[in-house]
Amino acid sequence: MRIATWNVNSITARLPRLLAWLESTGTDVLCVQETKCTAEQFPADELRELGYESAVNATGRWNGVALISRVGLEDVVTGLPGDPGYEGVHEPRAISATCGPARVWSVYVPNGREVDHPHYAYKLQWFEALKAAVAGDAGGSRPFAVMGDYNVAPTDDDVWDISLFDGATHVTPAERAALAALRETGLSDVVPRPLKYDHPFTYWDYRQLGFPKNRGMRIDLVYGNEPFAKAVKDSYVDREERKGKGASDHAPVVVDLDV
Repeated sequence: MRIATWNVNSITARLPRLLAWLESTGTDVLCVQETKCTAEQFPADELRELGYESAVNATGRWNGVALISRVGLEDVVTGLPGDPGYEGVHEPRAISATCGPARVWSVYVPNGREVDHPHYAYKLQWFEALKAAVAGDAGGSRPFAVMGDYNVAPTDDDVWDISLFDGATHVTPAERAALAALRETGLSDVVPRPLKYDHPFTYWDYRQLGFPKNRGMRIDLVYGNEPFAKAVKDSYVDREERKGKGASDHAPVVVDLDV
């Protein structure tokens, strides 16, 4: 079973590349973030033609998550139980479902913006709600994973130059502590470092030649419970999909399971 996560940065803009990628890679389950569309605009028909079911949590031009599966899509839960909301709005940042033998979440953690911004406090509150929501499945006997854009680099080695991030979000002790607390529910990072290269970054800014200069960050993560982690046979960041015209600023992260 091949499962992946990908922040597509607009599924409408990325649709031709997404469809081609699904066909060429044989991915069974894809967790999507930043759909940037309404549920009605989501390309369910095009995906169905390739043999994929889809479930989406999306409300407009910002945020949005989805699950795309050709091995089943059952017991869908839209949204994050206990979501603290931001300025009175529950943003579309989480969706979960059972896909074949595994239970999977697709999550798009709030950015946080700046350390002294209300969005940063919201980010930490959102992490707390996520931890509470997944704790039961994390300790269960069924393969389970929380996958997506976490907007946190777990270690200093997960950014191209930590000296440039002084006082910035994505690398603060509080954010990393939130990641650690999530792992303590029974999850682990199943994409090891290093992979086939020293820095398996997953995101590169469009500006200032971020990708050609490899000025990236590893913020797209796959956290799985023990049954999931034991089933992992291979994992990689598909850097090729970050290349060329019309690419997302994130690359897909792919995990192969023996289940």
